[in-house]
Amino acid sequence: MAFKEKVHQLLATGLEEKPEIFLIDLTITEAFKIIVTLDGDHGVQLQDCIDVSRVIEHNLDREEQDFSLEVASVGVGSPLKLVRQYIKNIGRTLIVKLANETIEAQLIAANENFITLAWEAREPKKIGKGKETVQKKQEIPYSEIKEAIVTVTF
Repeated sequence: MAFKEKVHQLLATGLEEKPEIFLIDLTITEAFKIIVTLDGDHGVQLQDCIDVSRVIEHNLDREEQDFSLEVASVGVGSPLKLVRQYIKNIGRTLIVKLANETIEAQLIAANENFITLAWEAREPKKIGKGKETVQKKQEIPYSEIKEAIVTVTF
């Protein structure tokens, strides 16, 4: 079995034990550096990373192939990639980049096909001068999203 296939198989085994944790990215470089990025429905604890790391590391033979291993949780400012991440972040504010605009809004719903955002905007009044605050709501298919990042407020 090839090295990369074995790593994929071991990673799948490690994640089976933790159904609330899911894979965001797996990279294996030419120098055999294994980089695993995880996320979870309720976040990722240090122990989750340790457990997944052990499943991989303890089942690979360094005599056969020397490697380095890095298992980490997805970063705070990392773009959302999976539907499961959007569902996990319902109720939070996202910055969503589309082809021709960027929207900062609250994620109020997400399903397999699209997300729904809601926000307030200042628009010119229909009658008279000045602006008024209006409530906006928009459904956006995943295919139109170039990048979506959860905003962090302190």
